Amino acid sequence: MESGPAIFVGTVFALFGAALLVWTAVRARRREPVALGMRQTVSAALATVIALGSLVLGAWCLTGV
Repeated sequence: MESGPAIFVGTVFALFGAALLVWTAVRARRREPVALGMRQTVSAALATVIALGSLVLGAWCLTGV
């Protein structure tokens, strides 16, 4: 019964992390700002760290099933 929520949460985290990582890469490649009001390198690095953390958290949730 507990594996259903874990699968859902793991999938949501994994999809969010993958989408954020792709979006950040596209924005950085086009030299467009990742976050308004911040330097491009800082915002791209922060978004990448958050995306990778989300992917790791999603994988952790899915391996615990």
